[in-house]
Amino acid sequence: MLAYIIGVVLFALGICVSVALHEAGHMVTAKAFGMKVRRYFVGFGPTVFSWRRGETEYGLKWIPLGGFCDIAGMTALDEVTPDEAPRAMWRFKTWKRTVVMSAGSITHFILGFVVLYLMAVTMGLPSLAAAEPVQPVLESTSCAVSTTSKAQAEAQAKNPACPPGALTPAKSAGLLPGDKVLTVGGKPVATWEEMLTAVQATSGPTAFEVQRGTERLRLTVDVPKVQRWNGSTVKEVGMIGASPKLPPLTTQYGPVAAVGATFSFTGTMFAQTAQRLVEFPQRIPAVVTAIFGGERDPNTPVSVVGASRIGGEAVEQGIWVLFFFLLASLNFFIGVFNLLPLLPLDGGHIAVVWYERVRDWIRGLRGKAAGGPVDYTRLSGITMVLVLIGGAVTLLTVTADIVNPIRLTQ
Repeated sequence: MLAYIIGVVLFALGICVSVALHEAGHMVTAKAFGMKVRRYFVGFGPTVFSWRRGETEYGLKWIPLGGFCDIAGMTALDEVTPDEAPRAMWRFKTWKRTVVMSAGSITHFILGFVVLYLMAVTMGLPSLAAAEPVQPVLESTSCAVSTTSKAQAEAQAKNPACPPGALTPAKSAGLLPGDKVLTVGGKPVATWEEMLTAVQATSGPTAFEVQRGTERLRLTVDVPKVQRWNGSTVKEVGMIGASPKLPPLTTQYGPVAAVGATFSFTGTMFAQTAQRLVEFPQRIPAVVTAIFGGERDPNTPVSVVGASRIGGEAVEQGIWVLFFFLLASLNFFIGVFNLLPLLPLDGGHIAVVWYERVRDWIRGLRGKAAGGPVDYTRLSGITMVLVLIGGAVTLLTVTADIVNPIRLTQ
């Protein structure tokens, strides 16, 4: 239990540090371009302590959830003092404002990359092959035994040793570790799952075609029918007594090779993040179902609470690879999500800035003067709707993560 609590706290702290650095990204780039940064605080709520250095006040607040960076004149509607007016953010060039507003997301991407790189050179990156269908290649042969209850199935999994006199169909037929099964009873099989399905549906002498090195062999396996517990009931199935050769769960790299491997892995994660964002709306009904007692789909969105709980379970079970992988994934997700062209996200502000730029370019082609800054009050209605939707989704996911959380083991 203590390890679980430590894991939850560490994961939550990792998220808080990530969000605080997100705001630091805005601050550093704004200062670099000469914009005035009034305040940079970590956390929200009452101030614990603060200090002033130059023109910026730095501090820590009691609620350690994120932070904020107060840049003078982010929009033309923001109040600025006479001395701040020349350095108001909205007066700067479009590309400079874009860099400042995207710096938070870029910080998340850098953090995610650094976490993955450190994983690559220490504990290894999760193997992408592990997520692909398992090939019908034998790791070892064993015996065909009956399991008529959950307890027997678990005992067999923990101690696969064959009892005296047990049948060993695969071994007796001449199948060896490393053999790749090509056909079962004349039916081609491409994955271990397909081979398992074909074996379970047959019995008696059955033709197996296998690849052994450069040879293609034809063997006959006398497949017995045994009683097997499938999670809820007992079913009679064919069984040959063989285990699949599983791909390694992680792959470790040297300091140089890890750079390319991390870039490749990061690209894959970006593609997966984009896919999750596209599927996000259609998964919300499943979250509601889970709140009211339905089975929680592991593919449904999770909040910071849910991610922290999974991180806690990962630490409790000693699966540090999963802990850091989740932390990197969350950084990538936050970074991409924050760039969506929706107010009040940074991506929404970037979209407005570039709308002004394109609008003024078109006006220039027509011989007209540049238009003024966008009036954000006209967008307040849309912004409020999006804020309410975002708040509702957050409330739903937090609730589901409390009453019916996703767990590593059921």
